Amino acid sequence: MKKTLLATAIAGALAASGAQAATVYNQDGTKLDIYGNIQIAYFDIETAVENDAGEVVGAESRDQIADNGTTFGFAAEHVISEGLTGYLKLEFDDIKADEMKTATDANDSGDQAYVGLKGNFGDVRLGSYDQLIDDWIQDPITNNEGFDVSDSTTAHGGGANQETDKVTYTSPSFSGFQFAVGTQYKGDAEQENIDDSSSASAFGGVKYTAGAFSIAAVYDNLENLQYTDTDTGEVDSVGNQYGITAQYTVDTLRLSAKVERFDSDIEDGDDTNFYALGARYGYGNGDIYAAYQYVDVGAGTFLSELDESLQDEQDRDETYNEVILGANYNISDAMYVWSEYAMYDREFDEKDALGVGVTYLF
Repeated sequence: MKKTLLATAIAGALAASGAQAATVYNQDGTKLDIYGNIQIAYFDIETAVENDAGEVVGAESRDQIADNGTTFGFAAEHVISEGLTGYLKLEFDDIKADEMKTATDANDSGDQAYVGLKGNFGDVRLGSYDQLIDDWIQDPITNNEGFDVSDSTTAHGGGANQETDKVTYTSPSFSGFQFAVGTQYKGDAEQENIDDSSSASAFGGVKYTAGAFSIAAVYDNLENLQYTDTDTGEVDSVGNQYGITAQYTVDTLRLSAKVERFDSDIEDGDDTNFYALGARYGYGNGDIYAAYQYVDVGAGTFLSELDESLQDEQDRDETYNEVILGANYNISDAMYVWSEYAMYDREFDEKDALGVGVTYLF
């Protein structure tokens, strides 16, 4: 899964000391590092129980020891000229440490793979990597080990497809302002293009940072996440997603707030709004963290919500209150343990879960 602030801090500290990644080559402006981690966890999750008709009639507790995102990767960079550096990253995260095997399908084992150029002009990246809305909007609320609050990506269910075949330009900071724009291109030879035509999406965001405060806004038109209308046979994108997140840091305390939306074009799909608050506190040997989110399924736009607040709550399709609580503890510079609880407010307590785990980074 995703690293906590503690894990990120550990990785940064170890990188600075040369212990986090093994540098296998560093000569004439070219550097190659090997890095990774082992993540193993125990999960106990309330899982849906269906009857013969496929209807959910309850939930039962099911547990397992599982790999939690064990990763092995390579990072390289080369100084092309003063102020211009080329770089690459190749990462695998489906190693299945709990079962000592790799993914049976090689297409399922990759995590990130990209090349890029960075310098005074900014950063240009090409390949497969996390979505901008994930990095700038969703992660500041819950970038946890086992459980996160839901978001506009889980609402449309196409997050993995959003990570591939992308190019992104990220600007340098201009007095605190920064922007990023990009596209995901799927050619007509791609299996994902069910209408056999080439398609290019558009996404972008802006961010402003002033001292301990930052605010970011991101939009993605999801053009390459397509579906077929069962009535008309027409192919269309699933919709649009966008959001705004603000953060404020005081010493070792980080506070964050998010407003996010998924506009659905899917037949019988639901527009969904997400309103969230997050907090993370570093107590010295680790972090304690929490998040609360109100999910409004079948909601109107952000502005129309002001008018709808005067209407009967029953006019809405569904609403949920989600809570994530967690803590971690640093055993050493490269090893930590964690525990998390998730409550998703679904019928029969479905998806509610408890997890504990250990991570070792190198």
